[in-house]
Amino acid sequence: MTDGARHSPWAAWPLDREIVLTRLLDAPRERVFDAWTDPEQIVLWFGPEGMAIRTHEIALHEGGRWRFDMVAADGTRYDNRMSFLRIERPRLIEVEHGADVEDDPGRFRMLVTFDAQADGRTVLTLRQMHPTRARREAAIGFGAVAYGGQTLDKLAAHLAASR
Repeated sequence: MTDGARHSPWAAWPLDREIVLTRLLDAPRERVFDAWTDPEQIVLWFGPEGMAIRTHEIALHEGGRWRFDMVAADGTRYDNRMSFLRIERPRLIEVEHGADVEDDPGRFRMLVTFDAQADGRTVLTLRQMHPTRARREAAIGFGAVAYGGQTLDKLAAHLAASR
C-alpha cells in the first residue's frame, strides 16, 4: 500500500455523501484509461447527451487541470473545472470537479478506477465524494446519476467506434 493510499480520504468517507456509478466496458483497461487521459479523446465523449464540450484549458496529468464548458442545445453553458490530483496509470484517476471558480462550495472529489477483466473488458467505477449529504442530494436532484450514466454510455460508444 502506498503512503497516499493509507491517507486517502476515500477510506473513511461516509457513504451518505457518495455517488457511485459502474460500467462494464468492452475494451481493454489501457484503452479505457487512454480515453480519459488523451485530450483529443475525452472531448469527444465526456458529458451527458446533448451537451457539447468547449475547452478553455486542458492538461490531463497529475497537477494539471481541465477547464471547459458543457454547452446545451439551447446555448446554456455550464462551466466546469477538473483539477487532477492523482493519476496511477492504468489503475486510477482522482480529480476535484466543480464549477470554474475558486472555492466552489459544490466542488467534489471524483475517483475513477479501471479494473481489467480476464476477458479483455474493463470495469470502470466512478465515485463522487461530496462535501456534505445535502450537496450529494442536490447533485442527485440535478441529475448527477442520470447524467453520469449518459456520460458512461457515450464513453462506451466512443470505445466501440474507435476499435
